[in-house]
Amino acid sequence: MKDEVTQEKTNTMNNETTDIDNTMDDMDTMSRDSENRVYESSPESDIHLENEEGEETPALIVKKLREKNAKCEKEKKEYLDGWQRMRADFANARKEEESRRGELIKFASEGLVEELLPVLDSFSSAFGNKDVWEKVDTNWRKGVEHIYAQFYSVLESRGLTPVGEVGEKLDPRIHIVMEEVPPETESKAGTVAAVIQKGYRFHSKVIRPASIKVYGHAVE
Repeated sequence: MKDEVTQEKTNTMNNETTDIDNTMDDMDTMSRDSENRVYESSPESDIHLENEEGEETPALIVKKLREKNAKCEKEKKEYLDGWQRMRADFANARKEEESRRGELIKFASEGLVEELLPVLDSFSSAFGNKDVWEKVDTNWRKGVEHIYAQFYSVLESRGLTPVGEVGEKLDPRIHIVMEEVPPETESKAGTVAAVIQKGYRFHSKVIRPASIKVYGHAVE
Protein backbone atom coordinates (compact mmCIF):
# COMPACT_ATOMS: atom_id res chain seq x y z
CA MET A 1 0.00 0.00 0.00
CA LYS A 2 2.84 2.38 0.89
CA ASP A 3 4.53 1.56 -2.42
CA GLU A 4 1.34 2.46 -4.35
CA VAL A 5 0.87 5.76 -2.49
CA THR A 6 4.49 6.73 -3.00
CA GLN A 7 4.37 5.78 -6.72
CA GLU A 8 1.15 7.79 -7.14
CA LYS A 9 2.80 10.84 -5.55
CA THR A 10 5.80 10.42 -7.84
CA ASN A 11 3.56 10.24 -10.94
CA THR A 12 1.71 13.35 -9.80
CA MET A 13 4.98 15.21 -9.31
CA ASN A 14 6.13 14.15 -12.80
CA ASN A 15 2.91 15.45 -14.40
CA GLU A 16 3.11 18.68 -12.44
CA THR A 17 6.73 19.19 -13.49
CA THR A 18 5.82 18.65 -17.16
CA ASP A 19 3.01 21.23 -16.93
CA ILE A 20 5.33 23.70 -15.27
CA ASP A 21 8.00 23.18 -17.93
CA ASN A 22 5.47 23.85 -20.69
CA THR A 23 4.19 26.94 -18.94
CA MET A 24 7.71 28.16 -18.36
CA ASP A 25 8.52 27.81 -22.08
CA ASP A 26 5.51 29.94 -22.96
CA MET A 27 6.35 32.49 -20.28
CA ASP A 28 10.00 32.61 -21.41
CA THR A 29 8.81 33.54 -24.91
CA MET A 30 6.47 36.20 -23.53
CA SER A 31 9.15 37.47 -21.19
CA ARG A 32 11.72 37.81 -23.96
CA ASP A 33 9.24 39.62 -26.21
CA SER A 34 8.25 41.95 -23.39
CA GLU A 35 11.80 42.63 -22.30
CA ASN A 36 12.89 43.27 -25.89
CA ARG A 37 10.09 45.79 -26.33
CA VAL A 38 10.37 47.63 -22.99
CA TYR A 39 14.02 47.26 -22.02
CA GLU A 40 15.92 47.14 -25.30
CA SER A 41 18.48 49.66 -24.05
CA SER A 42 18.68 48.39 -20.46
CA PRO A 43 21.22 45.83 -19.12
CA GLU A 44 19.84 42.50 -17.88
CA SER A 45 20.35 43.50 -14.24
CA ASP A 46 17.97 46.43 -14.62
CA ILE A 47 14.97 44.30 -15.65
CA HIS A 48 12.00 45.13 -13.39
CA LEU A 49 9.91 42.31 -11.95
CA GLU A 50 6.83 44.54 -11.53
CA ASN A 51 5.30 47.20 -13.80
CA GLU A 52 4.16 50.62 -12.73
CA GLU A 53 0.79 49.25 -11.56
CA GLY A 54 2.58 46.76 -9.25
CA GLU A 55 1.50 43.79 -11.35
CA GLU A 56 3.84 40.84 -11.85
CA THR A 57 5.76 40.91 -15.09
CA PRO A 58 6.44 37.80 -17.20
CA ALA A 59 10.01 37.80 -15.84
CA LEU A 60 8.72 37.50 -12.24
CA ILE A 61 6.25 34.81 -13.20
CA VAL A 62 9.00 32.81 -14.91
CA LYS A 63 11.24 33.24 -11.86
CA LYS A 64 8.51 31.92 -9.56
CA LEU A 65 7.77 29.02 -11.86
CA ARG A 66 11.45 28.09 -11.96
CA GLU A 67 11.57 28.10 -8.15
CA LYS A 68 8.43 25.96 -8.00
CA ASN A 69 9.86 23.58 -10.60
CA ALA A 70 13.09 23.23 -8.60
CA LYS A 71 11.06 22.48 -5.47
CA CYS A 72 9.00 19.88 -7.35
CA GLU A 73 12.14 18.23 -8.71
CA LYS A 74 13.59 18.04 -5.19
CA GLU A 75 10.39 16.56 -3.74
CA LYS A 76 10.14 14.11 -6.63
CA LYS A 77 13.69 12.91 -5.98
CA GLU A 78 12.96 12.52 -2.26
CA TYR A 79 9.80 10.47 -3.00
CA LEU A 80 11.67 8.34 -5.54
CA ASP A 81 14.59 7.71 -3.19
CA GLY A 82 12.23 6.83 -0.35
CA TRP A 83 10.22 4.49 -2.56
CA GLN A 84 13.39 2.73 -3.77
CA ARG A 85 14.64 2.32 -0.19
CA MET A 86 11.30 0.84 0.86
CA ARG A 87 11.39 -1.60 -2.05
CA ALA A 88 14.91 -2.70 -1.11
CA ASP A 89 13.96 -3.05 2.57
CA PHE A 90 10.85 -5.03 1.67
CA ALA A 91 12.81 -7.35 -0.64
CA ASN A 92 15.42 -7.98 2.08
CA ALA A 93 12.73 -8.59 4.71
CA ARG A 94 10.96 -11.06 2.40
CA LYS A 95 14.19 -12.98 1.77
CA GLU A 96 14.88 -13.18 5.52
CA GLU A 97 11.32 -14.35 6.18
CA GLU A 98 11.56 -17.03 3.48
CA SER A 99 14.87 -18.19 4.93
CA ARG A 100 13.40 -18.40 8.45
CA ARG A 101 10.35 -20.25 7.16
CA GLY A 102 12.57 -22.71 5.31
CA GLU A 103 14.61 -23.39 8.44
CA LEU A 104 11.43 -23.82 10.49
CA ILE A 105 10.04 -26.37 8.05
CA LYS A 106 13.40 -28.08 7.81
CA PHE A 107 13.69 -28.66 11.58
CA ALA A 108 9.97 -29.01 12.34
CA SER A 109 10.28 -32.78 12.88
CA GLU A 110 13.44 -32.56 15.02
CA GLY A 111 11.59 -33.31 18.26
CA LEU A 112 9.88 -36.39 16.81
CA VAL A 113 13.15 -37.73 15.41
CA GLU A 114 14.85 -37.31 18.80
CA GLU A 115 12.06 -39.30 20.48
CA LEU A 116 12.59 -42.14 17.99
CA LEU A 117 16.33 -42.46 18.64
CA PRO A 118 15.82 -44.93 21.53
CA VAL A 119 14.00 -47.21 19.09
CA LEU A 120 17.07 -47.18 16.85
CA ASP A 121 19.18 -47.96 19.91
CA SER A 122 17.00 -50.99 20.66
CA PHE A 123 17.46 -52.34 17.17
CA SER A 124 21.22 -51.73 17.39
CA SER A 125 21.40 -53.58 20.72
CA ALA A 126 19.51 -56.55 19.29
CA PHE A 127 21.70 -56.75 16.21
CA GLY A 128 24.85 -56.16 18.24
CA ASN A 129 24.56 -59.41 20.17
CA LYS A 130 25.41 -61.63 17.22
CA ASP A 131 25.44 -64.93 19.10
CA VAL A 132 21.89 -64.48 20.36
CA TRP A 133 20.60 -62.82 17.17
CA GLU A 134 21.83 -65.61 14.88
CA LYS A 135 19.95 -68.19 16.97
CA VAL A 136 16.64 -66.48 16.18
CA ASP A 137 14.48 -68.08 13.47
CA THR A 138 15.86 -67.01 10.11
CA ASN A 139 12.56 -65.84 8.60
CA TRP A 140 11.64 -63.88 11.73
CA ARG A 141 15.11 -62.34 11.88
CA LYS A 142 14.97 -61.24 8.24
CA GLY A 143 11.52 -59.74 8.82
CA VAL A 144 12.77 -57.64 11.75
CA GLU A 145 15.82 -56.54 9.79
CA HIS A 146 13.57 -55.49 6.93
CA ILE A 147 11.34 -53.48 9.28
CA TYR A 148 14.43 -51.79 10.71
CA ALA A 149 15.69 -50.93 7.23
CA GLN A 150 12.35 -49.32 6.33
CA PHE A 151 12.19 -47.43 9.62
CA TYR A 152 15.74 -46.10 9.32
CA SER A 153 15.19 -45.18 5.64
CA VAL A 154 12.28 -42.91 6.58
CA LEU A 155 14.34 -41.11 9.23
CA GLU A 156 17.28 -40.83 6.85
CA SER A 157 15.06 -39.25 4.18
CA ARG A 158 14.07 -36.61 6.75
CA GLY A 159 17.73 -35.63 7.29
CA LEU A 160 19.02 -38.04 9.95
CA THR A 161 22.61 -39.28 9.60
CA PRO A 162 24.81 -41.19 12.09
CA VAL A 163 27.96 -39.74 13.63
CA GLY A 164 30.77 -41.57 15.39
CA GLU A 165 32.76 -44.21 13.57
CA VAL A 166 35.68 -46.34 14.72
CA GLY A 167 38.97 -44.93 13.49
CA GLU A 168 37.94 -41.30 13.04
CA LYS A 169 39.71 -38.48 14.85
CA LEU A 170 38.33 -37.34 18.18
CA ASP A 171 36.02 -34.35 17.69
CA PRO A 172 34.42 -32.79 20.80
CA ARG A 173 31.55 -31.50 18.66
CA ILE A 174 30.31 -35.02 17.83
CA HIS A 175 31.99 -37.26 20.43
CA ILE A 176 31.58 -37.78 24.16
CA VAL A 177 34.51 -39.72 25.62
CA MET A 178 33.34 -42.37 28.05
CA GLU A 179 36.62 -44.22 28.37
CA GLU A 180 40.24 -43.87 27.32
CA VAL A 181 42.20 -46.97 26.29
CA PRO A 182 45.90 -47.46 25.51
CA PRO A 183 46.68 -47.22 21.79
CA GLU A 184 47.87 -50.32 19.94
CA THR A 185 50.09 -48.10 17.81
CA GLU A 186 51.11 -44.45 18.03
CA SER A 187 49.13 -43.66 14.86
CA LYS A 188 45.87 -44.63 16.62
CA ALA A 189 46.34 -42.13 19.46
CA GLY A 190 43.45 -39.66 19.58
CA THR A 191 41.14 -41.77 17.41
CA VAL A 192 37.88 -43.59 18.18
CA ALA A 193 38.54 -47.08 19.54
CA ALA A 194 34.90 -48.14 19.91
CA VAL A 195 31.39 -46.67 19.69
CA ILE A 196 29.35 -47.31 22.81
CA GLN A 197 26.26 -45.48 21.57
CA LYS A 198 25.74 -44.05 18.11
CA GLY A 199 25.37 -40.33 17.70
CA TYR A 200 23.13 -38.62 15.17
CA ARG A 201 23.06 -35.41 13.16
CA PHE A 202 19.77 -33.93 11.98
CA HIS A 203 20.57 -31.99 8.82
CA SER A 204 23.47 -29.77 9.93
CA LYS A 205 22.72 -30.01 13.67
CA VAL A 206 24.15 -32.66 16.00
CA ILE A 207 21.16 -33.76 18.08
CA ARG A 208 23.08 -36.44 19.98
CA PRO A 209 26.87 -36.85 20.18
CA ALA A 210 28.29 -40.36 19.94
CA SER A 211 29.46 -41.98 23.18
CA ILE A 212 32.85 -43.51 22.50
CA LYS A 213 36.05 -45.10 23.76
CA VAL A 214 39.12 -43.24 22.54
CA TYR A 215 42.72 -44.25 22.18
CA GLY A 216 44.89 -42.14 24.48
CA HIS A 217 48.57 -41.36 24.09
CA ALA A 218 51.19 -43.97 24.85
CA VAL A 219 52.93 -43.51 28.19
CA GLU A 220 56.71 -43.77 27.89
